[in-house]
Amino acid sequence: MQHLDLGIVAGPVLLFGGPYSNLHALKALFEAAKLREIPPSRMICTGDVVAYCGYPAETLDLIARIGVTVVAGNCEKQLAAGAMECGCGFEEGSACDLLSAGWFGFASAQVSEKQRGWLSKLPDLVSFRQSGRRFAVMHGGVVDVARFVWSTSDSAVFDEEWRAITAAIGPVDGIIAGHCGIPFLRETPQGPWINAGVIGMPPHDGDTATRFAVLDGGNVTFHRLDYDVEGAVAGMRKAGLTQGYDRALETGYWPSEDVLPAGLRAISLANG
Repeated sequence: MQHLDLGIVAGPVLLFGGPYSNLHALKALFEAAKLREIPPSRMICTGDVVAYCGYPAETLDLIARIGVTVVAGNCEKQLAAGAMECGCGFEEGSACDLLSAGWFGFASAQVSEKQRGWLSKLPDLVSFRQSGRRFAVMHGGVVDVARFVWSTSDSAVFDEEWRAITAAIGPVDGIIAGHCGIPFLRETPQGPWINAGVIGMPPHDGDTATRFAVLDGGNVTFHRLDYDVEGAVAGMRKAGLTQGYDRALETGYWPSEDVLPAGLRAISLANG
């Protein structure tokens, strides 16, 4: 397991996950960071740089050139290894599982060997200190990089992951994670568990805006990210990525709701 310790980070840290090959969203995020005067050295991505959208190679080029810290997610690991599927942890036969073949195959065909080499060097865990507190950053989990940890997950799931991180890099006061695509803050007995959300796909809430987070003084706030949705959708359709995620950018709803716990599905939310 590769661990990168950033040491003490003074000032706000911008946290984000899942650019998902959405180049337009990534460009908008960097503009949002500039407005907040947050440099790339204080930006951390929880992984899945490449996924559903139409600009995998361009998104990788931009994020590598800007120089933000990136944690290796399942997509990074699979692409680096030249694997045939995304390793996302979707249940076999689910909508996510069936749809992943299309977008992962496209992404893998676009990513260069040089980019695979860059992906192979990404850390599995990142740690840093802010305001006297130590934080760990990972993708889905330490137990399983593609583990779905939701706001509604059983406390035993959080406990297990906290123990795994402590065993790997020592005690931490907070955990920052990604993978599930929906931002949340859950206070656990060990400290806050923060999911920054993703910038490449809306959080299944009927709004086209995506999400990122800012950690300042040990406290987290979540923020909307508006970007050129039409441009991103056009890029997907030009690439033939029309399995449903293109519509998700326009409607704010995933074509793969079956991956979600019942309480987080749009139908459940609509029914109160």
